[in-house]
Amino acid sequence: MMTITFLPFTFSLMVTFPEVPLGIFLFCMCVIAIGAVQALVVVYAFHFPHLLHPQIERSAHRALYRQHILGIVLRGPALCFVAAGFSLFFYPLSYLLMAMVISLPYVSKASSWCKGRLVGPQEPPAHSVEFFTFDLHEPLSKERVEAFSDGVYAIVATLLILDICEDNVPDSKDVKEKFHGSLVAALSEYGPHFLAYFGSFATVGLLWFAHHSLFLHIRKATQSMGLLNTLSLAFVGGLPLAYQQTSAFAQQPQRELESVRVSCAIIFFASIFQFAIWTTALLHEGETLQPSARFGGREHAFMFAKLALYPCVSLLAFASTCFLSRFSAAIFHLTQIAVPFAFLLLRLLVRLALAPLHALQGLSLPAHRSEGSEDDARAPLLPSAY
Repeated sequence: MMTITFLPFTFSLMVTFPEVPLGIFLFCMCVIAIGAVQALVVVYAFHFPHLLHPQIERSAHRALYRQHILGIVLRGPALCFVAAGFSLFFYPLSYLLMAMVISLPYVSKASSWCKGRLVGPQEPPAHSVEFFTFDLHEPLSKERVEAFSDGVYAIVATLLILDICEDNVPDSKDVKEKFHGSLVAALSEYGPHFLAYFGSFATVGLLWFAHHSLFLHIRKATQSMGLLNTLSLAFVGGLPLAYQQTSAFAQQPQRELESVRVSCAIIFFASIFQFAIWTTALLHEGETLQPSARFGGREHAFMFAKLALYPCVSLLAFASTCFLSRFSAAIFHLTQIAVPFAFLLLRLLVRLALAPLHALQGLSLPAHRSEGSEDDARAPLLPSAY
């Protein structure tokens, strides 16, 4: 973990000094160290079989499993070792090799798919280790996804708090000289910063709330959900940037429109990937979703509205700035105030929206049908009243 936390520093070195090999070399050494530790964990686990997955523990081809897992674990460090060597005399190739560390599993999966299309499906051998593939529909640990997501949200919230504590505490000397000792008057100068902070923190909190509700109704996560969740978290990590952009409205009014659009784009992509997770889960709802969240279930419409709220609002705010650019800051702050209230009233709003649909559907049913048959006809189309 200590080595992993050092990786952002190596990223900063590579971005700031792309032609200096030190940043590439340090990054590669970190990846090699992480791979070596993971390989030791694998060897230790296979030395004590009771620590392994039951499928592997009972397998007669345990050595083949170990070789396959070690190959996956050490593939990235091996490429980084070569990249570290090339960084000393031809750094562009080092960046290419480091990109292969990320893309190689997906390239391998795509090549296997193309081979299956050209040659045709082949019968897997009896000792197949297909259990460890990069199939997007393969199960993923739901608990690990939630733990990683909670960690990212906690770090983002902490960064917002650190930003406002560091940059918005007035100097005691300025309070005495400029504001005649009035701390309230001094803090009023930072009003836009506090407004941007509370708006950004509310956004982080509501996105976490939507994420929590989503995975509360998901009973089995898949690789595709994990990938979409990672993309969502990548934009959640950009919310401190959105805070810095919106808090600078008063100091840089000429960049106000650009800052609002950047902030809306960050919020849109952070939330739209959450909605994509929900859509992916609905494609295999029988396996991935709780019964109440499936199509026609009691919570289906409410979850749809909850996950669609932020993408719709941020997209609407972005589009509004194209026509009302003079009021871009006011539009953005209005959405930050309105969305939390919409979340509080969302269940009521969904009920009000569904009531006319239920009434119309009730009128379309034949009067002679019994109450039980009416419920059966309604269930697949609309969620029941709740």
